[in-house]
Amino acid sequence: MSTPASPTAESTQPRNRIDRFFEISARGSNTSREVRGGVVTFVAMAYIVVLNPIILSGGVDVDGNTLEFTQVAAVTALTAGAMTILFSLIARLPFAFAAGLGINSFLAVSVVGQVTWPEAMGLVVVNGLLIVLLAATGLRTLIFNAVPIELKTAITVGIGLFIAFIGFVDAGFVTSTGLASPPVGLGIDGSVATIPTLMFVVTLLLAGVLLALKIRGALLIGLATGTILSVIIEAIWNIGPKFGDDGSINTGGWGLTVPELPAQLVSLPDLSLVGQFDIIGAFTRIGGIAATMLVFTILFTNFFDAMGTFTGLSREAGLANERGDFPRLRAALIVEGVGAVAGGATSASSNTVFIESGTGIGEGARTGLASLITGALFLLAMFLTPLTAIVPSEIAAAALVLVGAMMMGQIRHVDLTELTVMIPVFLTITVMPFTYSIANGIGAGFISWVVLRSLSGKAKGISALLWVVAAGFVIYFARGPIEQWLGVI
Repeated sequence: MSTPASPTAESTQPRNRIDRFFEISARGSNTSREVRGGVVTFVAMAYIVVLNPIILSGGVDVDGNTLEFTQVAAVTALTAGAMTILFSLIARLPFAFAAGLGINSFLAVSVVGQVTWPEAMGLVVVNGLLIVLLAATGLRTLIFNAVPIELKTAITVGIGLFIAFIGFVDAGFVTSTGLASPPVGLGIDGSVATIPTLMFVVTLLLAGVLLALKIRGALLIGLATGTILSVIIEAIWNIGPKFGDDGSINTGGWGLTVPELPAQLVSLPDLSLVGQFDIIGAFTRIGGIAATMLVFTILFTNFFDAMGTFTGLSREAGLANERGDFPRLRAALIVEGVGAVAGGATSASSNTVFIESGTGIGEGARTGLASLITGALFLLAMFLTPLTAIVPSEIAAAALVLVGAMMMGQIRHVDLTELTVMIPVFLTITVMPFTYSIANGIGAGFISWVVLRSLSGKAKGISALLWVVAAGFVIYFARGPIEQWLGVI
C-alpha cells in the first residue's frame, strides 16, 4: 500500500484553503496523492453504473412493471456522485458512496414480488430516515462505540477477505462447481482457461509487483495497463460477453463489460426515475407487519454493512484511534443515512459507503478531496456511461484482491491466545465471505462474543448496548421463521 510518510512539523502546515479544509497536509498526504486515490476509487467502483441496472431492471414488481436499464444507470451515477461529494464536504474522509449490492439484490428478488417498484423504493426511504434518526440522536454512535476493538479489527479483516472473494468471483478465478461438494473451484474445471481470467491474473501480478516496489500510482497503473491490454485483446480476438442478448453463454467471454471503445462516448442521461417513490404504499398494500419486517431487514443490512465498512476503511487509512473511532464519526453516519434516503428517492436503491474505497486508500488517499474527485467522476459518468463500461470487471477485480490482502494485515493487532476473543473474531472474519454479507459476519461475531464472554465469567465487560444489538441479530437471523409465525408469508 502507498503509505504517506510520517508528517513533519513543516509538512503539516496547510498550503492553501483546500489543504486547510480537507486537512491534507495534517494527515501526511498531498494533493496529487488525493487526486490519484480518487481516480482509482472511481475506476474500481465504475462497474456499479452497469451492475446496478442489471440487478434492478431484472426485478418484476407485483404489477408486472420493471425499471428501464438506461434510466437506472443514469440515476445510479447521479446518486453516487451527489452522495460522495456531500460526504467529502461534510465528513472529509476518502470514502465513496454508491448503490449497495446487498440491498438492491434484496429489492429485486424478494421485495418487488410483493409491492410495486415505487413502493419498494419508499421502504428504502423509510429505512434511510430511521438511520438518520439513529445517527442524529447519537444512538448509532453509541452502538458503534460499544463494539470491542477486537471485533472492530475482525470486521476490517473480514471485509478484506470479503472484497478479495468478490474479486476472485468477478474475475472467474473462483467459480461455482454446481456440486454439493466442493461448491466452488478454480476457474473452469480447475484451470485458468479464459483470457479474461488470465488478464485478471496478469493485472494482479503487475499491480502487486508495483506495490512491492512502492511505485506511486501502483494500483492505477495496474488498472490502466490491464484495461488497455484487454481492449487490444478484444479488438484482435473479438472474445465478446459471457452472456449474450439471446440468452446464450460464452464461457470464455468477459463477465460484465466488454473492453471495447464505444461508438458513442457521450449521451444525455434520462433522470425520469427521480422522485418515483411511495412511502406509505407498501404499508397499505401488504399490511403494517409485513412492511415493517421488510424495513427491518433492509435497516439491519444497511446499518451494519455501513458500520463494518466504515470501521475497516478508517483503520486501513490510519484514521481510526485505538477504539476504532474516526474523525467526524456522527456526521459520517448521518450522511450515510441520507444516502439511503437519496437512493430510494431516485430509485437507485440505498446508497452506502463502498468497500472499494479501499483501493483509493491503498493508493494513499486520506482526505475528502479524494472522494470529491470520485464523486465528480460519477457525475461525469452520467454523460459518459458508454466510456465507463470499458473497464472489464476482471481488471477491477485485481484491485479488490490486492486491497483485501492489505486489509488482512490488521489481524496482527488482535491477541488470539484468548479463546473467548479468538472464536468471535474467527466467526466475524469467515462468515462475511462465506455468506456474501458483511452484516451476517458482524452478527455472528456479536452473538458469539456475548455468549462466550458472558458464560466464561466476563459478562461485566460487555456493554448493555452490545447485548441489545446481539439480541437484534438473533431476530435478524431468525426473521424467516418469525415472518411465517406472524403470517407475513
